[in-house]
Amino acid sequence: MTGLYIILGVVVVLLLWAVSLYNKLVANKNLVAEGWSGIDVQLKRRNDLIPNLLESVKGYMGHERGVLEKVTELRNQSQAAQGVADKARVEGAMGAALANLFALAENYPDLKASANFIQLQQSLADLEDQIQLARRYYNGAARNFNILIQSFPSNLVASTFQFTVVEYFEIEDAAERAVPKVAFP
Repeated sequence: MTGLYIILGVVVVLLLWAVSLYNKLVANKNLVAEGWSGIDVQLKRRNDLIPNLLESVKGYMGHERGVLEKVTELRNQSQAAQGVADKARVEGAMGAALANLFALAENYPDLKASANFIQLQQSLADLEDQIQLARRYYNGAARNFNILIQSFPSNLVASTFQFTVVEYFEIEDAAERAVPKVAFP
């Protein structure tokens, strides 16, 4: 009879352990979803700001049509992008296109002095900071979730309930990863 209680006790402990790990996996999965939601909100805010930005520069930069069209095209691609990797690729290109737009704006003193343009530029800079913070949060949550899925013994519960590794929101452009070269005269 005592042996039966011991076996029953071990089974109960194993079940409680599995339930605890399952709940931890679910909690981490929800943190990843929350992190992605934060990125998505900030990217939507940026996409909503871009038409106003383009409208304010259109009058000044009429002959820079290619840059304006590229930003518009990337905005449309961003809205249609599916999945973390695709979204990261498009958003990396969008960041580069916006940097190019602001670099070209340096050639137009009237545009640089426009209060509307300055306000939009500041709003976009603030949004870029928020996107960076949201990206860090998401990648941290993704890292913790992936470690939990891949670590023993939680990987046993994860594989049983088909939890899968999530992608990081990473920079795809190798030029953005490059360390800047500093040279002193």
